[in-house]
Amino acid sequence: MSAYLEKCFQPARLNGLTLKNRFIKAGTFEGMTAGGIPSPALQQFHTRLAAGGVGMTTIGYCAVEADGRLNENMLYMHEGIREPLTALIDSIHALDCKVSGQMGHGGGFSKNRELQRKRPLGPSFGINMLGVAQGMIFCDAMTDADIRHMVQQYHDAALFMKSVGFDALEIHFGHGYGLCQFMSPKTNRRTDQYGGSLHNRMRVPLQVLESVRKAVGDRFPIIGKISLTEGVRGGLDYNDAVQISELLDKGGIDGIVTSGGTSTMNPMIMFRGGNIFRPLLRAEKNPLMKAMILLAGPVMFKHYPYEELYFLEQALRIRERVKCNMIYVGGASTNASFERLMRNGFDFVQLGRTLLSDPDLPRQALIHADYQSRCLHCNECVATIEHPQGIHCTRFGDNKNIIHTQAV
Repeated sequence: MSAYLEKCFQPARLNGLTLKNRFIKAGTFEGMTAGGIPSPALQQFHTRLAAGGVGMTTIGYCAVEADGRLNENMLYMHEGIREPLTALIDSIHALDCKVSGQMGHGGGFSKNRELQRKRPLGPSFGINMLGVAQGMIFCDAMTDADIRHMVQQYHDAALFMKSVGFDALEIHFGHGYGLCQFMSPKTNRRTDQYGGSLHNRMRVPLQVLESVRKAVGDRFPIIGKISLTEGVRGGLDYNDAVQISELLDKGGIDGIVTSGGTSTMNPMIMFRGGNIFRPLLRAEKNPLMKAMILLAGPVMFKHYPYEELYFLEQALRIRERVKCNMIYVGGASTNASFERLMRNGFDFVQLGRTLLSDPDLPRQALIHADYQSRCLHCNECVATIEHPQGIHCTRFGDNKNIIHTQAV
């Protein structure tokens, strides 16, 4: 085993936190929080990953307020879930694994039937693509007061998350969700201090980072997931990502996760491999949403062949410009890839589909020098998002190894 590959399996520091290795489970929505409550199935999911050897797992899409959920079965941070959430985190800690919480807000992208407002709120008035089939066709623009409220909700959620035992927080700045909507010129058409130039469009995300830092302190790890590109005309591109990363770095973030794509306009950039269009069409039960998928399919679900380390070239541009930790995600499924990432100066590796098909990846990769994940990158797992079991690997799932996960 080379010194670079060996580095993957050695302890590493992330601000004030020590991880036993450099493998991090990517933040996901598992579909195991009916009514917004952490379930025994969710505990089994994360403890299985911990037993498989990851240094840190991520509890995905922890909405910072009730109206920040994409649907009513997502977690949101409040005192009502303190007991089950603490029990979940304690059970993971018992297996020598750290726990990160992915902080999210859907902004103007929601099908939450428990929404307290008439419409979801984003940076600008627009179409709410996720809610059309539920009759929630539009989103409204946030006022200055709404923006201040959202920033405060991030602060309050961070205080709560630290108090229940999370070891790190991941702020979701990507994939077309609320903060990304402010960052993107495609969805942010404001003419005030929050719109126009990239620096103005970054004002809200940077205020959120500042508020979270104030809540958790200087020695608590905060990382952020960004989209290297949205992959749509008029949206964020690779050059924007470099500037965004520099601003987050100067704002005091401890690590940047270099993902890509947008769930609202071009999701295939983040997945690569098998196209999710037909599987989603087969799985959809709502006739109106099925018709929308059929009509939008050729435009929204483009084909991007899978290749190892498909974000590496662009992620390296950011590695050269920032001082914070770099956390690579996107097509890393072999020891050869893990070694290459360490050789190129990345600090941690986030894994999604590879852990879906093989939750023992860290242990197996340590034993087998030529390790290669059995994941086929078919992406059929994405279409099982609302399956009664939660999303799962359709090829290799079994009673022992089944994991339910979806990259968000």
